[in-house]
Amino acid sequence: MPDNTWTTERVELLKIHFAAGLSCREIANEIGVSRNAVIGKLSRLDLTREKTFKPRRDDGGRSRPKSVPRLQYRLLRKLFNDAPAAESDQTINSEQHCSLLELSEERCRWPISSPGEEDFCFCGNRPMEGVPYCAGHARLAYRAGSPQRRVG
Repeated sequence: MPDNTWTTERVELLKIHFAAGLSCREIANEIGVSRNAVIGKLSRLDLTREKTFKPRRDDGGRSRPKSVPRLQYRLLRKLFNDAPAAESDQTINSEQHCSLLELSEERCRWPISSPGEEDFCFCGNRPMEGVPYCAGHARLAYRAGSPQRRVG
């Protein structure tokens, strides 16, 4: 662990390195103290650097990838807007039932029956992209409740 005692020599080295533009980590390595000790001492000595202005990007930050929740929101909005109401009330055909050990990202994770029952399994149909369920079970899992929560 570094020796964080401040001798007059260390304080002078701190001021010299700070004036030279070294980072707190570089100063700490040079004079043998911790980075937090350097930050604290600089604060107590009222030594600060001018804050540099970072201009915003011209594209307004639009080139960033969309977050996963935002993508899921758009996917589910499309699912609810494109699916007729009668289709969402129909029984979902789960023909590819699978056990917990067979479950993967390429299979719908909707549980069928109750855990511990003999017939307990998972749907196993192909899930929608970005959602762990098939289209039918996604409509059940993410159904719009009140009119305030409805997408559209």
